[in-house]
Amino acid sequence: MRKVLRWLGYILAAILILLLLFAAWVWFASGRVLSRTHRAAPERLAAPSAAQLADSGRQLRILGCANCHGRGLEGGLVFDGQPFCTVWAPNLTALAPRLSDQQLAAAIRQGIGHDGRALFVMPSDMYSRLSDQEVAALIAAIRATPRAGGPVAPINWGPIGRFALATGGLRPVMATAEDYRVRQPYDTGPGEAAGRRLAATACAACHGPDLTGGSAEGGDRAPPDLAVAAAYDPAQFRALLRTGLPPGGRDLGIMKEVAERDFANYTDEEIAQLHAYLRARAERVAR
Repeated sequence: MRKVLRWLGYILAAILILLLLFAAWVWFASGRVLSRTHRAAPERLAAPSAAQLADSGRQLRILGCANCHGRGLEGGLVFDGQPFCTVWAPNLTALAPRLSDQQLAAAIRQGIGHDGRALFVMPSDMYSRLSDQEVAALIAAIRATPRAGGPVAPINWGPIGRFALATGGLRPVMATAEDYRVRQPYDTGPGEAAGRRLAATACAACHGPDLTGGSAEGGDRAPPDLAVAAAYDPAQFRALLRTGLPPGGRDLGIMKEVAERDFANYTDEEIAQLHAYLRARAERVAR
């Protein structure tokens, strides 16, 4: 009996050692991912038009900047999902005065922070589609926002998040930028160009780079191919973007939150342009 217990102790000790070694590897490998630095490509910024500058505050809301960083860009809690991670968005009103336009633009379009480290939550892959003037206008709007709030905590990675980082299951947004460059939304022609532009820079984050559907997150259903928009008439589609509710009022998950906070800032003309493009896309792709 003693021999059996002794061997059982050896086995348990070996398992414990293996678990400790595995945990150490996960911590070390994920730490390497998080500490790795990258050189940002030079950003080409063009002077925005007066109209773009005047509209830049609204664009901060449409593009979701105010959704994550707060309406006053003061930062705050975005996602509390331990044991994966807890995400806080930084206080842009405190950060922007210390950074150059190049550093801000690299964070927006390339997903590279001012310290050279990769960003993981910032939707820079989609923002990489913004024009030089659009990015310059966003930077101007950030700089014009009054200082508010205080220091904000960095992302707190839990054990599952660390494992995803170590194994490549979670990649920084800069790693998916090429996918957004290649997989562009279907081009239906110049008549729907304005709506296509809106879809490419606002809808793609959830519905995929080419709008053919995204991935499920948390308990939400996977965002569908936006060909479903062809089933909405103009009034129904306008209500969807204003409220996040489809005909019948069924729950569309995160769409309701995004619509109320971001898409509700669209003008009726922009919603009509987006609807026209999505309907034309659905008809052309189905042929």
